[in-house]
Amino acid sequence: MSPIRKADLYRWCKIPGDELVGHPLLRARFRMVHDSAEMGQLMAQELGEVIEANNRRGAPTRAIIPCGPVCWYTPFTKLVNTRSLSLRSLSVFHMDECLDWQARPLPLAHPYNFRTFMEKHFYGGIRPELQVPPEHRFWLLPSTVDQVAAAIESAPIDITVGGWGQDGHIAYNQARRHAYNSITLEELSSSTIRIQENNVDTILALAQRTFGSAYQFVPPMSVTLGMKQCLSAAKVRVYSDTGAWKQTALRVALFSEPTVEYPMTLLQLHSDAVITATAETARHPISENPDWELL
Repeated sequence: MSPIRKADLYRWCKIPGDELVGHPLLRARFRMVHDSAEMGQLMAQELGEVIEANNRRGAPTRAIIPCGPVCWYTPFTKLVNTRSLSLRSLSVFHMDECLDWQARPLPLAHPYNFRTFMEKHFYGGIRPELQVPPEHRFWLLPSTVDQVAAAIESAPIDITVGGWGQDGHIAYNQARRHAYNSITLEELSSSTIRIQENNVDTILALAQRTFGSAYQFVPPMSVTLGMKQCLSAAKVRVYSDTGAWKQTALRVALFSEPTVEYPMTLLQLHSDAVITATAETARHPISENPDWELL
């Protein structure tokens, strides 16, 4: 597939952020919220509503859940605890995990050890009698790939909750940049659990975000659910409050046709997918500097 034309990208990025909602050229469902606090409340509410509805009819809930953004954990914990919302019938499929250069799990205290983070922030504050049972927590590691794949395929997924990366990756489904091996859009949409090298641009983005640009400390590998698993859910909800890191990928997701260059454009092909961004993530410097000459 041909790469995105710079002229098209420029045109999409020139649209003011406050004009994105309801724009006539949108190819995906889009919502904008004011800030992280509002987004966190919305994320917690949407997952809570799915669990609550299933609990009322005595059905289990199966959800693919991300590590981050951090804004939704406190609202979700509060919602669960104050409503006495039982998570005993919830199965959680953790969508990815970072690995060292030999594809081994990271030290427990590493900031990109997702299991450590989730045990503290997602599970940690919930009342014990409401907790997700340990056997319903599916941690994705090289040693659990087959187990997690079989569990996901055993029954429908109710909801995928996630974010996106600088190249529009969902989970760690990065844009493939291999010099000798390209993939088609069909291959991307059919991708499944895999262990992989992280892209250089992903490493640099994470280095700038977390380590003061010390890329040497960013995990160079990851294990991830594929796009097939992430998009298998009845509902897909992706959110970002990260600002500049995600602004261009958002514009591509909203206005480009599906492309392997930005995997999140596949959300357009899902029957119930919604993209949500904060106002800061929805703005773009190109739209705010009309005197720039870029082409």
